[in-house]
Amino acid sequence: MKERIQQIAKDSLETKKKFFDSHSDEVARAAELILDSIRKGGKVLLFGNGGSAADAQHIAAELVNRLNYDRPPIAAIALTTDSSILTSVGNDSSFEELFERQLRALGRAGDVAIAISTSGNSPNALAAVRAAREMGIKTVALTGRDGGKIAPLVDVALTVEAASTQRIQETHITIGHILCELIEEELYPKNGK
Repeated sequence: MKERIQQIAKDSLETKKKFFDSHSDEVARAAELILDSIRKGGKVLLFGNGGSAADAQHIAAELVNRLNYDRPPIAAIALTTDSSILTSVGNDSSFEELFERQLRALGRAGDVAIAISTSGNSPNALAAVRAAREMGIKTVALTGRDGGKIAPLVDVALTVEAASTQRIQETHITIGHILCELIEEELYPKNGK
């Protein structure tokens, strides 16, 4: 079992290293896109399914609350948390419209939508990205494998080119933490520096 644990950890580290060795410029572009929006009074809208829903909530919490130190809140909303909206849209319309309807209600031109989908093919994430583009909302995707259908639709695609959902998700939350840290440091430098 110890050898298996070490192999899993090694695979996780190698996936992250491979991604950041070749995609750090795209991560920086995503951070700049978000910073530009926040500085102009915009907000970040995040969404995904399953583990990606949890990642959306996690990233939104880091922005609204804090990451490394106390500072003013940063506007972010996870579209995965309101069970009444999720169940009413799913029941009355379709699961595919879950995020699109919320984005249309809460989003404004100049905001940033972050779609998280390991396959890049989640129908509800695709619908929301299409709506965002129509509304003048910038788009970022955290995706995996070959980027799926979502990668060519967004302003910045952060594609973890791996086959394992676990390794993709582990890299996604690392990307999320890096984005939050960069945004926090740029907007609210520690000790005013």
